[in-house]
Amino acid sequence: MRLAGSVRIVVIVLTVGLTWILASVMLGSQGGLPRIQQLLNSPDNAPTADSRPKKYKCGLPQPCPDKHFAFRIVSGAANVIGPKICLEDKMLMSSVKNNVGRGLNIALVNGVNGELIDAKFFDMWAGDVNELLKFVRAVYEGTVVFVASYDDPATKMNDEARKIFSDFGSSAIKDIGFRDSWVFVGAKGVQDKSPFEQHMKNNKNSNKYEGWPEALEMEGCIPQRTAETV
Repeated sequence: MRLAGSVRIVVIVLTVGLTWILASVMLGSQGGLPRIQQLLNSPDNAPTADSRPKKYKCGLPQPCPDKHFAFRIVSGAANVIGPKICLEDKMLMSSVKNNVGRGLNIALVNGVNGELIDAKFFDMWAGDVNELLKFVRAVYEGTVVFVASYDDPATKMNDEARKIFSDFGSSAIKDIGFRDSWVFVGAKGVQDKSPFEQHMKNNKNSNKYEGWPEALEMEGCIPQRTAETV
């Protein structure tokens, strides 16, 4: 009986000792949380690249077909956050690039190779509309035109400017008004109206910001032009 009791005591001591050693290894010396997190974050539990949503050029959720340019364009938010124009994963205009401003932000792109030709902004509240006219009159056939509004796109707009943007494929240009939000992608020489356009009126009853509607965001795939069509 004494032998059985001694064996039982030894077994209990060994069990407690092994449990203490295992707990020390598992929990570590800093309360155990780091060790547990390491175990939970083992390679078997880590998120894989396949489980994360994949993003394509300019953040599009799907890749563009061959012979198409990926784009994303965002209008300015009120008079605080500047617009962005991205093409083929290259930021053409943004506050970070320090090339955006109040009014109309316009990027001209070669429709054949996607290269940036020029990018400028035109103050449509206190600027000279003739500067805008000089810029858009010189656009040559086959050029893709990106436009993003910021603050006020229309106070200095005149009939000739509206006619030129209409010729680029805009349907909304006739209605663009004070502090409206507007994003547009068109081209010189198009025969039909562009499918890439969004317009939101400045309306005190529905504005997201005090005095301005919400910013607009548009993305898509623009067909690449061939040298023969330019």
